[in-house]
Amino acid sequence: MPVKAKKWILAHQFDGVPKDSDLELVEEELPELQDGQILLEAEALSVDPYMRAFASRSLKEGECMMGTQVGKVVESKDPQYPVGTTIVANVGWRTHAILRADQERQGVGGMPTVMPATPAPGLPVSVNLGVLGMPGATAYFGLLELCQPKAGEVVVVSAAAGAVGSLVGQIAKIKGCTVIGYAGTDEKCKWIKEELGFDHAINYKTRDVAESLKEAAPNGVDCYFDNVGGDFLRAVMQQMNKYGRIALCGSISEYNDSIDSPRSGVPTFPMIPNELRMEGFLVSRWLSRWPEAFKEMATWIKEGKLKYRETTTKGFENMREAFYGMLRGDNTGKAVVNV
Repeated sequence: MPVKAKKWILAHQFDGVPKDSDLELVEEELPELQDGQILLEAEALSVDPYMRAFASRSLKEGECMMGTQVGKVVESKDPQYPVGTTIVANVGWRTHAILRADQERQGVGGMPTVMPATPAPGLPVSVNLGVLGMPGATAYFGLLELCQPKAGEVVVVSAAAGAVGSLVGQIAKIKGCTVIGYAGTDEKCKWIKEELGFDHAINYKTRDVAESLKEAAPNGVDCYFDNVGGDFLRAVMQQMNKYGRIALCGSISEYNDSIDSPRSGVPTFPMIPNELRMEGFLVSRWLSRWPEAFKEMATWIKEGKLKYRETTTKGFENMREAFYGMLRGDNTGKAVVNV
């Protein structure tokens, strides 16, 4: 029988802070499966900052909101994916999706439509959307491949209590670095310092970034993992040491800026005398190596060296509210919606 499914569509292009009228929940009836197709039922869905930045560039009004989910195959005409198989799929904000596991269509940043779920005994399937998913790979490769931190160096992380930043800081500690994390509440700062082991945790809403960074890193900063952009990036650049490295992962401070009021650019002069290296990246660059990262990170979790947290919202109908909350920074760790 045809399946009644629900999906969230981009009803209107975002301009400034997303509004209720921008996202609309609709129903659709899915057709019968064809040979080679599978029917996926969502178990957990991800909300991430990139969705705000890329939706307007990648989606037309009326199309399903972009995003990744982990779910189970509930009907199959593909012998490689029998009923009960758990997979990660880049199919958007949908309760159900019909797809071909071998299709070549790719999502934002070259992400494949279907990825195998990482076996994680004892952990919820939602880790495939966080620590053992795209955010985990982002932290692992963005830090280790671009920043290339060395033992004894000083690493700064913005949005340090988020899905990516919280992992970046811990990996830097594993590599023997001094880690300074910035977060937006005292509770988040307490978490990253007392539970995750950051050397310094600073509330950027109550402390000036430039002044607090001079105190925490009197000898300068060697690596900066940037999730924020804007004024924060400008402040850290002024404190970078010779040959410092900056990995540009996100720019959440600017995602909600109106299209009519873009911010000024990043000053480039600090890069010249200090010979800094700054590089933006999409984690799909290392897609073939993701299993390598997940294997090592799973070992760190088992050994107690790497911790993670998820902020969960219950109910597919609350996707929009979870998205808003993530953009406001309400989440600690990974923001996930459980169906």
